[in-house]
Amino acid sequence: MANKANLTLRMEPELKAQASELFKALGMDLSTATGIFYRQALRCHGLPFEVKLDEPNEITYSAIQDAEENDIYGPFDTVKDLMEALNA
Repeated sequence: MANKANLTLRMEPELKAQASELFKALGMDLSTATGIFYRQALRCHGLPFEVKLDEPNEITYSAIQDAEENDIYGPFDTVKDLMEALNA
């Protein structure tokens, strides 16, 4: 058996439980999944997935479109000014 080193990770219990359940369904434990992640990171010379900001959802796009159509532009100095622009 190859030499192994211990690694301690801190994460939310719910995240750990969900990940453990997923990996169990895939036939592996958290340790094996973590090892796969590191191997893929080394293979890719970086994170093995794309890291980016979330795109706005349809509700946000709709709000942006409404603001543009109704000439509601900021910045606003106060919440009151913003609310007056929204209610105009």
